[in-house]
Amino acid sequence: MKNRFNEKDANAFVQKLSRYPRELALRIYTSRLIGMERSLVLHGGGNTSVKCKLKNIVGEQEHIMFVKGSGFDLATIEPEGFVGLRLEPLRKLRQLDALCDVEMENQLSIHRMRSSSANPSVEALLHAFLPHKYIDHTHADSILVLTNQKHGEQLIRSVFGPGVTVLPYTMSGFPLAKQVFAAWKENADAEAIVILHHGIFTFAETARQSYERMIDYVSRAEAYIKEKLSGRSLIRLSPDLMPSKPDELSIARAVQAIRGACARPLSGGRYQRLVADVRTASDLMQASVSEDVEALCLSGVLTPDHVIRTKHQMAFIREIPEQDDRLKETVRESVERFRADYLRYCEMHSRSKEYRVDESNPYPVLFLVSALGLVSLGTTPGAAKIAADIGEQTIRAKLRSFALGEYEPISEHHVFDMEFWGLQQKKLDRSDPLPLQGQIALVTGAAGAIGFAIADRLLAAGAVVAICDIDAMRLEKVAALLKEDHGSERVMSIVVDVTDLDSVKNAYTMISNRFGGIDIVVPNAGIAHVARIEDLDPDKLDRVLAVNLKGTFNTIKAAVPIFRRQGSGGNIVVISSKNVFDPGAAFGAYSASKAGAHQISKIAAIELAELGVRVNMINPDAVFGDERVSSRLWDEIGPDRMKSRGLDAAGLRDYYRKRSLLKVSVVGEHVGNAVVFFASELTPTTGASLPVDAGNPAAFPR
Repeated sequence: MKNRFNEKDANAFVQKLSRYPRELALRIYTSRLIGMERSLVLHGGGNTSVKCKLKNIVGEQEHIMFVKGSGFDLATIEPEGFVGLRLEPLRKLRQLDALCDVEMENQLSIHRMRSSSANPSVEALLHAFLPHKYIDHTHADSILVLTNQKHGEQLIRSVFGPGVTVLPYTMSGFPLAKQVFAAWKENADAEAIVILHHGIFTFAETARQSYERMIDYVSRAEAYIKEKLSGRSLIRLSPDLMPSKPDELSIARAVQAIRGACARPLSGGRYQRLVADVRTASDLMQASVSEDVEALCLSGVLTPDHVIRTKHQMAFIREIPEQDDRLKETVRESVERFRADYLRYCEMHSRSKEYRVDESNPYPVLFLVSALGLVSLGTTPGAAKIAADIGEQTIRAKLRSFALGEYEPISEHHVFDMEFWGLQQKKLDRSDPLPLQGQIALVTGAAGAIGFAIADRLLAAGAVVAICDIDAMRLEKVAALLKEDHGSERVMSIVVDVTDLDSVKNAYTMISNRFGGIDIVVPNAGIAHVARIEDLDPDKLDRVLAVNLKGTFNTIKAAVPIFRRQGSGGNIVVISSKNVFDPGAAFGAYSASKAGAHQISKIAAIELAELGVRVNMINPDAVFGDERVSSRLWDEIGPDRMKSRGLDAAGLRDYYRKRSLLKVSVVGEHVGNAVVFFASELTPTTGASLPVDAGNPAAFPR
């Protein structure tokens, strides 16, 4: 492992954070160096600390320890990610024989420098009890590969020698802090402490030395493993299974079925859905067909710290059948096996525990899929990515550990303790989910004012959104705006021609391979042409029909197989038009095409009800764009309307506002809110038409 400490960079970093104590600035600098190494820590794992003297509010010198806040990511940590704790009161706790979690939390809370600070790491007392100025802790893969061997303790001692103290696994918090402090008193010259099945702590009087000791010991472990495995294959492939990269459609089908099988049923026929992350690297594909595949899935986590993100085991799917019914059956059998095992695990280990065990979500988080690779699920793309990253690292580390000797995972009861430990659970986001969290939406015609607003409102409601349009330049602009407002991880843009069924199918495949499937379909793409019937060019009519009617048909048709594979319902919300009920002269092509799309949507509502898919229509009128995204329809027909009425742009908008019963201007956000209403399934409604026009009696649905 490369030593990334650079004196010049460190000094520049300290200067950048000059308003903070130098010791803390250096602590942050080396913490980030640790965090950037995926083989050391992942997504909030590990912790670091520094001790220094600071003046309090009355000018007295106090010993303060800054320790990483629980759940903060070392790779990007800022000063606010460290919690300042008064050191002396915490060190007095060393004399206690026991300390319950509630009182430990209380002590850590009342001795914070600032009441508004984050919760400190669950290992804060360990950092406090040791005397060293700087302490670093990681879950380094190479260390875990060695400690998870049957004779891990002897192996660590032989590789590292007397400079490292080796301890058995002990629950984090006060018990581990006491154990580590006692071990240090027996060997005060040690440079590091390794906890079996957990990780490594290094310490020193300077940030640089503590960091470099971490890199040194991890590098020595890596070198040992590399030497022992030199010339040996890590993956024992089954002779009749030599995987080739699966095609995009096969991946999409498999992930759709996985995602559907893990959608958690709620009341009223609704589901809590999840987002997927797919990894198809060649070694993961090979691992999925190796002789060790079941051991990879069933042999538990590398360290109990991972369990809250991934659960204890992975599910294994042995094949991806070509028939959809067989695919769904195969996936559901795998999920049911996992659920049954997980519930047994909870029941067995909770009998004598005081933890509040939540068995309401017994579904797997990670799947190893034969000849495909790794699939993870999460409530958000970020959560799915964290699980996938940990799963990927785990598989690679286990393969090395299997090849090295005899892999021996930590016992299940330790893993259970960590999974349901209240202090560990606090790392997870327990806030109430947004109404569409975990759902994946597609919006066509997204480069226009209405499409942009729909995507914006879906994102605000928690959905992942794929925006589609044939205009690549406008689509790129809209994507940039949405990412600026909502972040990039939940926005995907695809150039799509809705008149081409294959183009639409390809879009769904791309969405599924990135996010897992589809739940909300919003056919919104539309064009207009102004001409009286006697002047209407048949080719122009065909073009309007192709986009508005056939485009809606294609978008619905291509989604149906996905809804079937998922088996968890869904919503199609068609952006229709007030012209369906109240057409106007010289607007025959548009009105007829929208009426056709409206009718085909009603048929879809009838046919797709058996799948739990609801199909509803929204009928907007006079929706103008704004300075960010204009309305392409009004860009096209606006000049003619202004000319016929002798109005300028502002006057035209005001004309339509005054024409409505409510005298309110209709904007894209109103249409987006209506889409969110239907997609939220607040009522058992399908086949409905909802006007969004501020009141137009002639367009009332009949």
